[in-house]
Amino acid sequence: MANEKFATTLGIFGNQSDRWCNAGYKQDKTVDELFEAAKEVGLLDGIELFGTWHINEKNIDKIKSLTEKYNFGVSTLIVDLFVNPVFGNGSIASMDEKVRKMAVEEIKKYMDIAVRLNCDLLDIWPGQDGYDYPFQVDYTKAWELMFDSIGQCADHNKDVRLAMEYKIREPRNRIYIATIGKALAFLEKLDRKNVGITVDVGHGFFAYENVAETIALCKFYGDKLFHMHFNDNYGFADDDLIVGATHLQDYLEVIYWLKKTGYSGWYSLDQFPYRDDGIGACRESIKMLKVLIDAVDSMDPEEIERVISKGSAADSIDLIRRMIFKK
Repeated sequence: MANEKFATTLGIFGNQSDRWCNAGYKQDKTVDELFEAAKEVGLLDGIELFGTWHINEKNIDKIKSLTEKYNFGVSTLIVDLFVNPVFGNGSIASMDEKVRKMAVEEIKKYMDIAVRLNCDLLDIWPGQDGYDYPFQVDYTKAWELMFDSIGQCADHNKDVRLAMEYKIREPRNRIYIATIGKALAFLEKLDRKNVGITVDVGHGFFAYENVAETIALCKFYGDKLFHMHFNDNYGFADDDLIVGATHLQDYLEVIYWLKKTGYSGWYSLDQFPYRDDGIGACRESIKMLKVLIDAVDSMDPEEIERVISKGSAADSIDLIRRMIFKK
């Protein structure tokens, strides 16, 4: 096995609410308790922190002390542009200049916080930047505002990378940066070296994308893959299930293309085990990722390339069977 680094969003261990159970299905945990749970997994190299949920300007020293205590790296900080109700009608593309400026300042603030935590990556998910009805927004203006907002942030500190996370829908019915194609188009026009993409595997499945092809496209367009989020779903919603629950074969190809394209970033989980044990969900996802990595590593890369070059359905399934079952 290569030197993959495994991380998870810290929220996997806490209380999660949904639209049916606003209070959540579990008991709330303190940040100290969340870190203790992360250590109990036993397989983690790092953690991913939500801005305002886990990290803010007042507790930076405390969080840094906890990462040192448990020997965790900080894989990335996720800027909260989607829970704060002030961003309910948009953040980086808000038509309200004051709100848009607030979003830009929030990103810049967490860029500065990231530096203090020895982290060089922010995840930007503009989930509220979109619309729900026809004739509700000026599309070109919205995109111009997003270019301006992210451009300002990118120029704030060129040593901190910004990873744009796309999703086809939810919480808005239409999100501007919805697919890998739109994400790459955004980056192409923005033209900032420190702005790339977070590929959330579940978001890709939800958008009916082949995530292995997505990874290949990120490489094709110039090493735009900055970060990975791992989870699974049934293809109809962003279920955030344990890795491999429904897309085992697809995951094999995802792992192969991460290796082929030279991805060296974090293998980070973004899951919501609403009713289930977060420690167990985290542990099983990492174990599954390790098994999938071993399965791909067990095959001669030249053999895999030979199968791909033939374009044969039978040979492809034969390869998958041998990867999984070793016969």
